[in-house]
Amino acid sequence: MPISLTDLPLSPVAGALEAAGDAAYAWHLDSDRLDWVGRLAAVGEPLETECATGRAFAGRIHPDDSPQRQHRLANHLDAAAPFDCEYRLRLADGSFTWLHERGQVERAGDGRPRRMLGVIRMVDDRKALQTRLEQRVSYDELTGHFNATRLREAVDRIIAAGQRRRQAAAFLSVGVDGMAAINGRYGAAVADMVLAEIGRRLDGCVRVSDQIGRLGGDRFGVVLSHCVGAHVSAAASKILSCINSAPVMTAAGLVAATVSIGSISFPEQGTTSYEIITRAEAALAEAKRDGRGGHVHFADEVVQRDRKRGVAIAETVQRALRDRRLMFAFQPVVSAATGAVDYYECLLHLCGEDGGVMGAGEFVPVVEQLGLIRLVDRYVLDRAIEELAAAPDVALGFNISALTAADRAWLRALTGHLQRDPELARRLVIEITETAALYDIEESARFVGALREAGCRVALDDFGAGHTSLRYLHSLPVDTVKIDGGLIRNLSGSPENQAFLRHLLGLAGGFGFATIAECVESEADAEFLRREGVGFLQGHHCGRPSFARPWLAA
Repeated sequence: MPISLTDLPLSPVAGALEAAGDAAYAWHLDSDRLDWVGRLAAVGEPLETECATGRAFAGRIHPDDSPQRQHRLANHLDAAAPFDCEYRLRLADGSFTWLHERGQVERAGDGRPRRMLGVIRMVDDRKALQTRLEQRVSYDELTGHFNATRLREAVDRIIAAGQRRRQAAAFLSVGVDGMAAINGRYGAAVADMVLAEIGRRLDGCVRVSDQIGRLGGDRFGVVLSHCVGAHVSAAASKILSCINSAPVMTAAGLVAATVSIGSISFPEQGTTSYEIITRAEAALAEAKRDGRGGHVHFADEVVQRDRKRGVAIAETVQRALRDRRLMFAFQPVVSAATGAVDYYECLLHLCGEDGGVMGAGEFVPVVEQLGLIRLVDRYVLDRAIEELAAAPDVALGFNISALTAADRAWLRALTGHLQRDPELARRLVIEITETAALYDIEESARFVGALREAGCRVALDDFGAGHTSLRYLHSLPVDTVKIDGGLIRNLSGSPENQAFLRHLLGLAGGFGFATIAECVESEADAEFLRREGVGFLQGHHCGRPSFARPWLAA
């Protein structure tokens, strides 16, 4: 026969509960009497006197949370659904503390609910951490404004509403002029003060209905709802006047900081958030080229200049493909425990005809827009296979674009290589970014499954940079997640980043994924990552990218 809580000797149970800071109860449903064991220290008075009945206890629950608890309790009593609930309880001083309650009803012989047995515990610390993590998912830590993902969603919502009501809106890309020079002269702490103050000034010169976000290190985005084209210039002028009229006070004294603005009206000049933000940033680049501190609205001439630049880059890439001047710089991914190299990531660079070197970030976005990325990704695959065939003891990884993740021709090319030499698969790591994976989650899941079936490893890159992946992660059968480098930089000095990292590691561990930390720049960060159980490390601290093949030197 099962033993219930109230059948146990009182002292050991009460002692154990009180030591844990928890309390247990037996709620007699007929009489509404509550018998308590243990004590919640923060409540400040004995529960058995202040909350001697179910009605008295319920009266202490926050009004916003009470309906939820009553609903779950009714479901448990009527339908035997599990009773598990979190809510706020009023303390003696009038403040509230978060509690987690779990319970189970006991029934009489006729099936009627007789009494409820349960345990409650305080979860203030966990709720505070949860709030910080939720805040991080949506907001920029430095300024408190939306992050880039949330800002893009705000644009998408206005686009959707505009399709129904023909709503006119505008998007402003606000860039801080000479941010690199400010950072170099005064240091990162002062540069952050400048950014925070510019964000504060932005708050003061837009409407309550407008939305501000941080697009990147030195750029803000502003969504102006219900703003026709004729009013965009006035809004931009107000922002320029507000921000550029006075220097920013910092710990290093007054710092002169100005902004430039690029704007676009939508939906007439753009119909997707990607298109709108990209074009506003093109207009911002034009404003900076015009002398900074000014405003350029996206127009046909900006389109033409942007298009000419894109065509020039595309022609450069096509010549580099023909001449085999797209080269790999190899960066090691090492075991956190031993330092041994697990594989080398192939970082793509373009070696120009003049001897200059262009990183992938400078040309890949352009070739993606112009539809040439499949050619580049096919080139990368073929070159990586050549390297693997020439070095039997080496494993290599490389990144592919969102378009290639849905490209059956690329997958057939990979399969053809592996049919000729099946042993290559186990030494091949295919990296797909979180954004690419979410572009079409079903197609991405099929693609990842095909790679795994072929024997390749698959890594999800930039894990934690977005938020949607948490909902869809179970659909992607990847082997490894690469934690976004923005979270790792200066990790040892950021308690918020440390908390968020632990959250991501718990999530990855729950799915059985190995973990790689990118952008590891110091031994302090590396040691923290080891303690937290990260499996692999990548960054300048572990090995810089090299055009020479590191395994030959070894």
